[in-house]
Amino acid sequence: MSERWPGQPTKVDEPEDGEVEEEVLGEEPPSEEDAVDGELPQLRTSDEQQHAFGELDIPDDVNLIEGEPDGTRRGVAIVASRFNGEVTNKLLESALEELDEAGVRRDAITIMPVPGAFELPLAAMALAKTRRYACVVALGCIVRGETPHFEFIASEAASGLQLAALETGVPVSFGVLTVDVIEQAEARVSKGAEAVRTALEMADAFAQLRASASR
Repeated sequence: MSERWPGQPTKVDEPEDGEVEEEVLGEEPPSEEDAVDGELPQLRTSDEQQHAFGELDIPDDVNLIEGEPDGTRRGVAIVASRFNGEVTNKLLESALEELDEAGVRRDAITIMPVPGAFELPLAAMALAKTRRYACVVALGCIVRGETPHFEFIASEAASGLQLAALETGVPVSFGVLTVDVIEQAEARVSKGAEAVRTALEMADAFAQLRASASR
């Protein structure tokens, strides 16, 4: 029988002599020439196949404005959905831990709870318009149900939060989980920390942009 490797579909044929063989279909397996120290490279998982990894290469002879996820001396607002609170609580915990790591003082953090994900954009817009915060982090969880309700809420939350950022010029990050089942959400609560890093980086980049424009 021919060698198989994880993730490859197979086709079973029966030769004339009655012995069953497996024929591997699809892309060719990693060759021995690709091996490093005698080990074949690992195939990407289904999650990894959804992303193209690697850093952005920027030439050295251009002006660069790049933010850092540093929250020193910055006020941060968090708007959090009460709906699916068990998950949102974990998102909020992840976000607060990341703010601590970034050096944001607790007295510089404002949290505004709202009933559900549909209300996140309105609250984010209101917070951003006060100009008291360098950025706004939106946290929530939407779980697919048996009706189209999921698509409507997820779409409106995403477009509304983007609109809040575009209209105010204050970075608003999307820390809202959109999942099929609750187990998927529980495995992705680190999205809260990711949303904080995104918001702080954009806030720092905007601060640098304003400083360079004033010179």
